[in-house]
Amino acid sequence: MKKNIILTLALVATSTPSFAQIYGYQPASSGTANIAGEQAEIEVVQDPVLIALQPIQEEWARIKYQVVDEDRQITALENLTKKAENLEARYPNRAEPKIWEGIIISTEAGIDGGLGALGKVKKAKALFESALQQDEKALAGSAHTSLGSLYYKVPGWPVAFGDDEEAEKHLKMALLINPDGIDPNFFYADFLIEDGRETEAKQYLVKALNAPDRPDRPMADAGRRQEIKAALAKLEK
Repeated sequence: MKKNIILTLALVATSTPSFAQIYGYQPASSGTANIAGEQAEIEVVQDPVLIALQPIQEEWARIKYQVVDEDRQITALENLTKKAENLEARYPNRAEPKIWEGIIISTEAGIDGGLGALGKVKKAKALFESALQQDEKALAGSAHTSLGSLYYKVPGWPVAFGDDEEAEKHLKMALLINPDGIDPNFFYADFLIEDGRETEAKQYLVKALNAPDRPDRPMADAGRRQEIKAALAKLEK
């Protein structure tokens, strides 16, 4: 596969294609259930990490899909990276903040482009790898999706770490964890297109387009679906 030195990581995106791939938290709720004929109160405990990630996810989607000026995007992403870093420092044993820090950094690298972005994607790679060691299923396997995307988007040796075999391995693992998700299907399709396997890619694009909505990520889903439609239209030409 031909690699461009200019990183086209429309990075969750990451995209584009983007990385993002990410499933947010389901708001906690309380209610009652009838157990053995009696009413029992059920309380769902909210996850503080996922709650804290929600505004970060929303801000990423706003920057990615609504901010047009690239300089403003980069400045906003730098500020958002600091918030993700702070959350990662508060919860070092959780994979989710690492995943989002990596997504934000990767997105910035995709906008910045060129050799100057290589340091950023290497840092993102380390974050995704660390997240995988802690919990590869966190955020519906998003670390696999994001890492796989990096592997096929960056140049190979000696410039960087691009590797198509590693890319496909991680993208398939993401699909195994989250077979119906919009992001794993989209990114695997994008990989297949770059690999010249366009007929195979189309079925994954269609599946991505028909993926269930993520109630907590409407802006990200809308932006991703526009990317999917554009990719499908390009295949039809």
